[in-house]
Amino acid sequence: MPRSRPKVFAIIPAAGSGTRLGGKVRKQFLPLKGKPIIIHTLQRFEHCPDVDEVVVVVPESDVVEIETLLSKYRIHKVSKAIAGGQKRQDSVYSALKRITAGDSDIIVVHDAVRPFVESKKISQVIRACKEFDAAVVAVQPKDTIRRSTGGGFFDQTVDRTALWLVQTPQAFKAKLLSRAFDKAYKDKFYSTDEAALVERVGVKARIVEGSYDNIKITTIEDLELGALILDRWQMKSAEET
Repeated sequence: MPRSRPKVFAIIPAAGSGTRLGGKVRKQFLPLKGKPIIIHTLQRFEHCPDVDEVVVVVPESDVVEIETLLSKYRIHKVSKAIAGGQKRQDSVYSALKRITAGDSDIIVVHDAVRPFVESKKISQVIRACKEFDAAVVAVQPKDTIRRSTGGGFFDQTVDRTALWLVQTPQAFKAKLLSRAFDKAYKDKFYSTDEAALVERVGVKARIVEGSYDNIKITTIEDLELGALILDRWQMKSAEET
């Protein structure tokens, strides 16, 4: 009997060195309120009913560590923990090649160090992808944005209503994402997100409005802010129960 819906795979790239946070522990494994950042992230996907399978990509030296954490925190949806490549794009592509997906199945890519994505937002981007083939979570900037071409002075005020700060998750039909990656490698083109690769094969991603809580933890200040966000989330959850 055929499936009633496309299968949804999530790729969580976590193969970065995290050097901006300093220290010997990679940022994805740093504790956030006593739990590794990457586990907070994986739990969002574990609890999302629309996600069927997760592949996590880490440095080769950390494969055993992540497998230990998956067992400790009972993350069951992760089917594979694999070694990443030299760059983020290489890591996502490595995971994509390890997934057995049909053309209409959906691939969701999400940064390991964005632990505050809500499960309902993951579902929203998946629904948008089903309709539009590609969907990306993003928020609009709050501040006035000005442009400077050099010399220490502003040259232009940019209309912020036309601008979006791109986040993850990003979701794509599997066939489309594979085609986009193939073209990128053929052209020796690298990007910091998958939406840019898909745009190069002529497909625009549907915007799904995100949350300002969905921060990417890259600095000590981000880690401190993350602890405050988590406190607020836990307080809200306690009030609702």
